[in-house]
Amino acid sequence: MSYEYAQLNGTRPSAPALQVLTALEAAGLEAWFVGGWVRDALRAAPSHDVDMCCSGTWQENEAALAEAGIPVVESGIKFGGITAVCAGERIEVTTYRVDGFYTDGRHPEEVRRASRVEDDLARRDFTVNAMAWHPARGLLDLYDGRGDLARGLIRAVGDPRRRFEEDALRMLRAVRFACRLDFQMEEATAAALAACAPLLDAVARERVGVELQGILATRHGGDALLRYPEIMCAAVPELALLHGFDQRSPYHAFDVYEHTARVLTVAGELSAAPADGGDPSVPPSSSLMWAALLHDIAKPACFTLDENGRGHFYGHPEEGAPVARAIMRRLGLSEHLIRESCLLVRWHDIPLDPTRKSLLTMLNRLSGEGVDAPRLMDELLDLKRADTLGKAPSCFYYVEEIELMRERAHELLTAGEAYSLKTLALSGGDLVRAGVRPGPRIGELLSRVLKATIAGAVANERTALLAFLGLDS
Repeated sequence: MSYEYAQLNGTRPSAPALQVLTALEAAGLEAWFVGGWVRDALRAAPSHDVDMCCSGTWQENEAALAEAGIPVVESGIKFGGITAVCAGERIEVTTYRVDGFYTDGRHPEEVRRASRVEDDLARRDFTVNAMAWHPARGLLDLYDGRGDLARGLIRAVGDPRRRFEEDALRMLRAVRFACRLDFQMEEATAAALAACAPLLDAVARERVGVELQGILATRHGGDALLRYPEIMCAAVPELALLHGFDQRSPYHAFDVYEHTARVLTVAGELSAAPADGGDPSVPPSSSLMWAALLHDIAKPACFTLDENGRGHFYGHPEEGAPVARAIMRRLGLSEHLIRESCLLVRWHDIPLDPTRKSLLTMLNRLSGEGVDAPRLMDELLDLKRADTLGKAPSCFYYVEEIELMRERAHELLTAGEAYSLKTLALSGGDLVRAGVRPGPRIGELLSRVLKATIAGAVANERTALLAFLGLDS
């Protein structure tokens, strides 16, 4: 049978995916499209990953594909999974299975082969992910996943507490799906989420980091903080200290936790706004999102009250950067992401103005090995803007000055102004050729002339810089 024109809600499977399905069926096996492709097709949304489940063992599935000349990667045979590589597309094929008892809150003791696709769907996490589709047999929807898509709900399959007790990471997956799809959590599922949050302690921190990264990438991390505080604080316990922490300041209309949520929301929304240079089809900057989440993480530890009863948080950026670094390392995030995020945390509240010296000095602070300082400068201004819009309305005027800083920083960069030794129009080799002996004095002279050009005392031109140092070109 040809499935060339088969479609689900107007979405056609790719030719390679249909080729894989046909190959499995030619061997007498039963196969279905499952998971994200089915969910996204019903939403009329693009999907880049194709998953199938099949009645054969992984060995039988592999043999069927080999017979059709389709290469296979034995990617997850412990759980009955292989990956078909067809015309450059990777299609996951997994044996019908049911999970045994979960004893560690994360992994089943055993995985058993199931004889029916219905049994396989019953073990899945949420109704919107527990549907199967076949080009001839149509949609198999045992748990009203299609209805939950229409209602905008994330609902666990079966008893939500049992689902989360089986695998605690499902709680963060629930939050990620709710944020990605902009859905609400079904009432019983939300209640179980709050009640089972402590179980997240049993999950490897690296896996928690992956899910948090996914949540932040949706641009709805602020919603996650406000709607699901128990699970977010279980993922990052330091966030619990921000919850309900009164800032006692006329500049802040919210406690530290809600302020953080609002900063995350604004940073995410503006990163998607075309009028603001954003692109909704491109994920937001990870360093900006993590910095927004952790920018005020040290505020409770730095809190003081003055004689008038006004709250202050002196030094919280300096104190916050190492705390953020420890959190991100614990979550297994990359050192490059950690370095950039912590630079943003460290400098987000340091005074900055639209003058040449102020802007070039900040670019210098942000520069370093492997760091794109101009991009990070834009992200710092994005963070400052979001931080401002997360305060009291009386502070909103500062956004105009932030945008003036951005404009002038871009002008300085376009003009080729120096902000680091790498951008200086003078090198150590130039100094040696001008008669300076190799040694520590080379670095001292370069630092001196960089400081001078940042201050506007000399142009960033080789001849002018040498003349400033009293050397001939």
